[in-house]
Amino acid sequence: MPNFHHRRRTDVVAGQQGTNMLDKLASALDFDRQALGLRFERQKVLAGNIANADTPDFKARDFDFSRALAQATARDGSHGQLAMTTTSAGHLGGAASGSGAAPEMLYRVPDQPSLDGNTVNMDVERAAFADNTVRYETSLSLINTRIRNLKAAMQSEQG
Repeated sequence: MPNFHHRRRTDVVAGQQGTNMLDKLASALDFDRQALGLRFERQKVLAGNIANADTPDFKARDFDFSRALAQATARDGSHGQLAMTTTSAGHLGGAASGSGAAPEMLYRVPDQPSLDGNTVNMDVERAAFADNTVRYETSLSLINTRIRNLKAAMQSEQG
C-alpha cells in the first residue's frame, strides 16, 4: 500500500493566508512602483522641456499625473500590469513586467506667445520640475520606511 502524506487542514489554511498576505503586499508595493515610474517619466518630460527652452517651434509637453496613475493601476484589474497579447500558439501567456503604457502626452498652453513658436515657460517648468522632484523623493522615503517596517515585523515574528 502506498504511503500517502496527508496535509492537515491547518497547513492548507496557513498556506492560503500566507499567499493572501503576499498578494496584498505585492499589490501595495505595485501601486508604489507605478507611482514612482510615472514620477520618473514626468521628470524626463519636464527636463526635456527645460532643455529645449531655446529651440524654435518646440512645444512644451506634460501629462496629468493623477489620470495616468489611475489608468495604470486600473488596467485589466491586474494591479496596473498590461495583459500580453499572444500572436502565436507557441507564446506563453502572462502579464507585462514593465510599468505599462506611456501616459497620454498633452501640450502645454503658453501664457504668452513667443515669436519663435516655442511654448516653454521656464518659470512654469522649473516649478513643475521642483514639485515633481519633491514628490518623487517623498514617495521613495515613504516606501523605504514601509519596507523597513515590514522587514522588522517579519524578523520579530521569526525571532
